[in-house]
Amino acid sequence: MSMRARQTTSSTARWSVPGFFLAVGAGCLVAAAFGGRPALGLVTFGILAACSLTLVLLGRRNETYQGLTEKVPDERFARIGGRAWAGTGVVLTVGNLGAFIGDLASGRSGDPYFWFVATAAVSYIAFAAFWSRHT
Repeated sequence: MSMRARQTTSSTARWSVPGFFLAVGAGCLVAAAFGGRPALGLVTFGILAACSLTLVLLGRRNETYQGLTEKVPDERFARIGGRAWAGTGVVLTVGNLGAFIGDLASGRSGDPYFWFVATAAVSYIAFAAFWSRHT
């Protein structure tokens, strides 16, 4: 791969994550406006736009961010990214489990949180089974 092609691919990868944040923020803004809560949509968009800007600024100087957004990261950055996703999964699962238990304790059904927790449990089992056969 030529140096120019590598720079273009790397640049595209670095902009994809901040672009994703902006797209999600715009989607939230539109959804909140249709739901009658445009102020909440603006706040959400503002937070996600700030995250996007932070990532753009980090992308210029931060070796870790640059390594994680390469099209084909080296072993070290692939391991860092995998551990970051695993940690994120644990935080989200524990948070949803706590919300589910809190919802039950409040006398409600806990229904939306139940599905998040159930999906996390099933996906964990499926991925463990998959990776145990493919490594």
